[in-house]
Amino acid sequence: MHCFPIRWARGAALVAVCGALAACQLPKSGPNKTEILAGSVENGGNAFVVEVDDRVARATSKVPQFGFSSSFTSAQSLTADTVRPGDVLGLTIWENVDDGLLTGEVGSSTSLSEVQVDADGFIFVPYAGRVRASGNTPEQLRQVITEKLQDQTPDPQVEVRRAAGNGATVALTGNISAPGIYPIELPTRTLSGMLSQAGGVVEGSDIALVTLIRGNQKGTVWYDDVFSNPKLDVALRGNDRILVEADSRSYIALGATGGQSRVAFDTQDLSALEALAQVGGLLSLSSDPTGIFILRRESQDIARSVMGRSDLQGDQRMVYLLNLTAPNGLFIARDFVIRDDDTIYVTEAPYAQWTKSISLIAGGLTPLANVATLTGN
Repeated sequence: MHCFPIRWARGAALVAVCGALAACQLPKSGPNKTEILAGSVENGGNAFVVEVDDRVARATSKVPQFGFSSSFTSAQSLTADTVRPGDVLGLTIWENVDDGLLTGEVGSSTSLSEVQVDADGFIFVPYAGRVRASGNTPEQLRQVITEKLQDQTPDPQVEVRRAAGNGATVALTGNISAPGIYPIELPTRTLSGMLSQAGGVVEGSDIALVTLIRGNQKGTVWYDDVFSNPKLDVALRGNDRILVEADSRSYIALGATGGQSRVAFDTQDLSALEALAQVGGLLSLSSDPTGIFILRRESQDIARSVMGRSDLQGDQRMVYLLNLTAPNGLFIARDFVIRDDDTIYVTEAPYAQWTKSISLIAGGLTPLANVATLTGN
């Protein structure tokens, strides 16, 4: 009969108990690295698993770009006092006779207030008839009315005043300090001027979006870009609508991270390294820095570029693997762009399960002391 040292017995008991716990599947935050890799297309799964290198980081860096179409950027600024359909005009007419066509008993002038330009661009002036106002400045319209009246009354004097009506206004709404209807005037002929007139964005201008809607066309740009890029400070038109809203993009962080939740983007461009930092980074005692996965439904073009295959059809399920311990792993993580609706999953390090096993065995004692208790020594 062979006798084994007590320390061997303790070790054997420890291994046996750990093996039993492992067989019972200790609680964990999700699949480990090996289990995810086993689900790749190459292993019969339904997702492509790709380790990220510089080439993959470049191929996946294409993100939707915001901007205005040429019809917006090429539009010329309206003359601030050009009359448009819907504008409201004020007319005053003086006649050089005591008993004129329009004058009454109180004086030689007649005022016509709140004369609205109709949808076809015309106004009606007594004795002058239907006069086209749209497209003229107040001075040009004054001359037209004067010519039409001078055959009816000697040397008429006409004054035309323009007050912006619904044909020369823009509606602003959303995350703006003072939403409302604003007239297009000299300082507000362009997008930046109109946004400033309304008090600017309420908060977070660096990730606020501005959408300009004109008829059935619309374009979206970053709020800050309107002020930094003159090409995006487009000229406005009557009945334009401007919507200012906060960036709605987000990603999901799961696994062995400092926080597990849906997280809103806090910058225009977000890298994998920044996203990890945003949720508190990796956990030093449980995160596997070689097993950081980004799950994404990738477009056909990008998927073909990444996989080097032209036979892929439609969007593809892609799982990108980051290894921070690789020689340039941190640089690749810094260059890999996170996109809207991505899922970042950090796997547990293999020793994390071992630590859990020890914790369950030992409770509040040391592993050897607990084994000694189990073996009665």
